[in-house]
Amino acid sequence: MEPIVNKNNLHCFAVAATELPLALLLEADPDVAHINSYLSRGQGYGVALNGETVAVAVSVPLTTTSAELINIAVSPSYQQQGIGAMLLRFVIASLRQQGCQRIELGTGTFGHQLTFYQRHGFRVDKVLKNHFIENYPEPIWESGIQHQDMLWLTLNL
Repeated sequence: MEPIVNKNNLHCFAVAATELPLALLLEADPDVAHINSYLSRGQGYGVALNGETVAVAVSVPLTTTSAELINIAVSPSYQQQGIGAMLLRFVIASLRQQGCQRIELGTGTFGHQLTFYQRHGFRVDKVLKNHFIENYPEPIWESGIQHQDMLWLTLNL
């Protein structure tokens, strides 16, 4: 997909996932080993502002017509400005252009991420009990609550 540039000089782009900055990927996934497990098979996406990458995303193919959005993150100093929504729309359009018919992702059972995805049309498909407890070496906390279960969301294109 062609890069998108908006009026604020934000530039969406696609790149090999291995070229994305690890520090940003860690904003969404605190486990370096987990990130390394999917980078080589992933497609990377980003948003740059004046040449600085301020948001990233990674998708990995599941089948010939479906993909998992496995990581999406915005630099903390650029959050709540619509950059994540811009990036998600770019990823969805890119995957659709590649023939993808369904996007899937996992997220926590609470927090701003869940409402973010639901605002973009994703719907809950299933609950993966104890996912964050069994798959991450350290507890993941948000707003004083430990993430335990994962919600699996889907978007049909």
